Amino acid sequence: MRIFVTGASGWIGSHTVAELVAAGHEVTGLARSEESAAKVEALGAAVLRGDLADTDLLAHAARQSEGVVHLGYHHDFSQMAQAATLDRAATAAMGAELEGKPLLFASGVIGVRTEDDRPDSGGHPRVASAAAALALGDRGVRVVAVRFAPTVHGQGDHGFVAELVRLARERGVSAYVGDGANVWPAVHVTDAARLVRLALDAAPGGSAVHAVAEEGVPTRAIAEAIGRGLGVPTESVEADDAANQLGWIGMFFAGDFPVTSTQTRELLGWEPTGPTLLSDLAAGHYTG
Repeated sequence: MRIFVTGASGWIGSHTVAELVAAGHEVTGLARSEESAAKVEALGAAVLRGDLADTDLLAHAARQSEGVVHLGYHHDFSQMAQAATLDRAATAAMGAELEGKPLLFASGVIGVRTEDDRPDSGGHPRVASAAAALALGDRGVRVVAVRFAPTVHGQGDHGFVAELVRLARERGVSAYVGDGANVWPAVHVTDAARLVRLALDAAPGGSAVHAVAEEGVPTRAIAEAIGRGLGVPTESVEADDAANQLGWIGMFFAGDFPVTSTQTRELLGWEPTGPTLLSDLAAGHYTG
């Protein structure tokens, strides 16, 4: 299939492009810069220069494709509403050209537990974008929400866990919130990319699939693994002091997000085989 991928040079996107190319798909990746374009080309994909704000370009790319994997997003916590608006416009532009074709888009698992759950539309602005994307099914688009664990880990990850490591190195102590029994789901990036490919092939329209290999890793275990890797002590911080001690990531690390992927595994035959989060931490991929 001819597949157009946004976010093609990103952490999940680059692994997804490699997975799709290896499976025999003809992939074109959106790239904003020369550096991103070179990375996409090195993965064996064609490059389309542009960004998510160019809705005419996105519509043209979708029209020329046999399916779209939309992984690009403007990740800026200071501009969440603007980012969601940009994403909604980009999704609508591509979706208008995809009748009878698949559109997979990136979403998250915070606020849900099973694939059947729908998050509260009054929460994060991105939730409304997801609802708008799923509504494209009314126009004959095979829309699938790929809900990624907040921790998509592996060597080279610069996400939440890398931020926790940076803070622990800076503070000289690795912290968790309260008793640390609250959990974060996790998935290795190669397993996440393989799930995208499987969902592209077989997930039914209107469905959500969960890129979750570990349903919940205790945050205390994560903090202790970071501490061992850096050779620093581990401590608990009070929930009402988490933001002060850990900054913007404090509220996330204090959250409890147990999530299942049972239906996804049964539907697509997906079985994660990559390392666990604690294994990646023990291997020094974040702290080395």
